[in-house]
Amino acid sequence: MPFVIALSFASLSFGVQQRPFPPAQSSPNMAAPNQANADDEQQEAENQLQTGIALTKRGRFQEAIPHFLKARGRVVETFALDFNLALCYVGMRQYLLAIQELSNIHAGKQQRAEVENLLAQAYIGNHQQREALDAVNKAATISPHNEKLYLFVSDGCFEQGYYDLGIQITNLGLQNLPKSSRLLYQRGLFRMRLEEIEPANQDFELARHISPDSDIGYIAAVQEALSSGNIAGAIRTAREGIGKGHHHFMLLTMLGEALLRSGATPASLAEFSEAQGSLERAVSERPGYSSAQIALGKLYLLQRRVEEAIAHLDLGRQLDPYNPAAYTNLAEAYRINGNREKARQMLTVLAELNRQQAARISSASGGHSGIAAGPVAHP
Repeated sequence: MPFVIALSFASLSFGVQQRPFPPAQSSPNMAAPNQANADDEQQEAENQLQTGIALTKRGRFQEAIPHFLKARGRVVETFALDFNLALCYVGMRQYLLAIQELSNIHAGKQQRAEVENLLAQAYIGNHQQREALDAVNKAATISPHNEKLYLFVSDGCFEQGYYDLGIQITNLGLQNLPKSSRLLYQRGLFRMRLEEIEPANQDFELARHISPDSDIGYIAAVQEALSSGNIAGAIRTAREGIGKGHHHFMLLTMLGEALLRSGATPASLAEFSEAQGSLERAVSERPGYSSAQIALGKLYLLQRRVEEAIAHLDLGRQLDPYNPAAYTNLAEAYRINGNREKARQMLTVLAELNRQQAARISSASGGHSGIAAGPVAHP
């Protein structure tokens, strides 16, 4: 993801990034069919289904897909199979296959909300913004107070760089959940991407006020300090939160990045060691979090651990292809490593990202403000 401030501009789905939506469970009655009447083939199909669900829960989507395909047409619980198969396709970024699965799925009313939610994520991945918004509206009509609905879908908006759509979705969520600190924080991040600094800080402040002594409260407070250029305040607040037991991977990443921005280098042993420890812990706890990977790569680059730096930076780039910080640091790492062609490629991508970002901001200024205002949340 591209950062205005190269920190943790990921959503507060708190760990859901590793899978796009919670797996659907097969019903107990179907999970344990009457053994007296079940033949071997049906039992084998049921075993395949349960194995697929277990793998999906662990985010092992590619391994799960063959199990669902083997069980297809042989189990009674078709929703669990079809939904989880579609979920795996979303997790594997095979969005068109996911859309095809979800468009033909049979679901009850509450299940329909889950289907529309996952369908919205697939549409975003497939660059169908209008269809995605329609699906979100359908899901919100059925389950308006499901906070994860809005968080999951807005994750996809971050990944694809659809900031206006992300604001529309978080605004919809805040209409139904006006005191959701996570949604406020999420909307603030979108506004930061569009360089609407003051409205973004208002969202961060509200999020902190609603949940003052919590992970999200400290994360929002640190983000507000960073967006205001108060690096010392960001470090102080992050340390305070971590000291109180809030060891969230985003807060650890923010502390590490803020310490680096404050000038910590291998020569300043205490601060640099603190930054390294925070970032290595964040990566260990959440390897799929791009901001932590990029920040740790930057830190290793300062230590001239170039190969390790490239590994983390490239993983961060893969996780967040719209983040300029990944390309800036990769270009430097490849230059140091003597790979001028790779360095040139990174700078070319960086220039294009900057051009796209300028175009988004220009477009937003011509009509975005009415959307961005949205409903105001009051604690």
